[in-house]
Amino acid sequence: MVSVQSVVDRVGPTLLHAVWLPEQCPAVSDVVIAEPGATAQVAAGDLVLGVATPDSIALIRHSAGRGAAAVLLKPPLAANVRRAAKGAGIALIEVRAAAAWAQLVWLLRTVLDAVADETDALEDGDPGSGDLFRLADAVASVVDAPVTIEDTNSRVLAYSARQDLTDPARVSTIMGRRIPDDVLARFRSRGVFRELSRGRPTIFVSAQRDGTLPRLIVPIRMGGELLGSMWAVVTGPVSDERAAAFADTAPVVALHLLRRRAHADSRRRASAELLRAVLDGKVGPRKAIAELDLTDEPHRVVVIDTPGGDAPDGEGLRLALLERISQGIGRRPVATELGGLLYAVVPDGDGAGTWSELRAALTERGDTQRIAAGSPVDIAELARSRTEAEETLGVLRAGLLPGRIGSFDDLWTALVLHRSATASGSARVTELGPLERLRGYDRANHTQYVDTLYEWLRFPGDPRAAAEALRIHPNTFRYRMRRLLELVPLELDDPGVRLALISQLIVLRWS
Repeated sequence: MVSVQSVVDRVGPTLLHAVWLPEQCPAVSDVVIAEPGATAQVAAGDLVLGVATPDSIALIRHSAGRGAAAVLLKPPLAANVRRAAKGAGIALIEVRAAAAWAQLVWLLRTVLDAVADETDALEDGDPGSGDLFRLADAVASVVDAPVTIEDTNSRVLAYSARQDLTDPARVSTIMGRRIPDDVLARFRSRGVFRELSRGRPTIFVSAQRDGTLPRLIVPIRMGGELLGSMWAVVTGPVSDERAAAFADTAPVVALHLLRRRAHADSRRRASAELLRAVLDGKVGPRKAIAELDLTDEPHRVVVIDTPGGDAPDGEGLRLALLERISQGIGRRPVATELGGLLYAVVPDGDGAGTWSELRAALTERGDTQRIAAGSPVDIAELARSRTEAEETLGVLRAGLLPGRIGSFDDLWTALVLHRSATASGSARVTELGPLERLRGYDRANHTQYVDTLYEWLRFPGDPRAAAEALRIHPNTFRYRMRRLLELVPLELDDPGVRLALISQLIVLRWS
């Protein structure tokens, strides 16, 4: 038996949203349709689909009285409908407006059937992957051509037989499990992916000069959302009847892709919740190793400052970044999202899936995100590595260091200065002595004498290096220092004065 929440999680937010779930909710047993003008034959544990039901409140009360598990309705759901569900103590689920009821019934029954045997994972631990390959063979027989089924990132999820009758581009796609970048660029230049997003039922791409054979492409959609596409390698233009038959298979494939994604989303959510607990220090190392597929070796916590933050599209940007990371390294990192940041746990050292490989992949991509890693620790100390990663990210965010990627152990000098400055800031040390007068002069006259003094102290006896740091001529630097000492007399030959000044300037720069 399966709970209503589990069904919602498996189908996913593309189609279903739980509006109200009571604490005590019957297990789901079947799916029934409540059609207008007919009394629904509702039994205990049923999911009741209100298909164009005129009186939603009556349906809710009737279903609750028969012990149904939940009522599923399309928006808008009025406030009195929500109150009726709460009053009757029955779950209320909102179905996406663009979803087809027939497809939803099929998908829900597929989910319920899959619960009985969750071990049918033929590839990568994904349920239904074998079914997807068999489905690719069935689609290939319909269109009479070799077929691949791909996701929205052009990764191959399944392919039919007869791929030996294709071209080198298809062979490379099958071998690499995604369309090669050069082939992808050629299809993109011809507007193929733009046409996919526009909702056309079929797209025909003629042969190319490099020997690439024609393609007949069908987008896979559900509820208005693009889930992927099917690509058939054909010998030439295809008849309307054959193209229509190919397009007619898309809804069936969409159900399988949704089931696959729902299972992956469910596993990802469970993994993310456990990882959050690990990062908070609430889970022991044995459970973390067993359930997160970690190894008993030093790991680092990596925190990524993604664009979007808490904005509405921020979560989507973080998920997209995670997908790009997963494609760039040999082993998918254990990752989650917390407070607008993306956290990943990766092994230290070299090799597949390690911090070294992840860092190299992120550097090569040229992304703009700031990435910080804590020091390598045992699994039991991941909470400490997280704290270190967050502190390192704070220094990178403040612009105190060049670059956008760093680790706690590499940036120790900057972190020493930052901690010292932060601790001294509460003592108001910058208000002592003549430094405040020099700062006031800079503010009033738009000069840079404080910066000049800082670089003089950083490069004692080396005016050329100090001038280079300020991006000015050495003679300009020497003039500034003479003028500075006229404005604020300082005994710069005194080691104590120099030490006090550099301490004050570090507070200004690093706190």
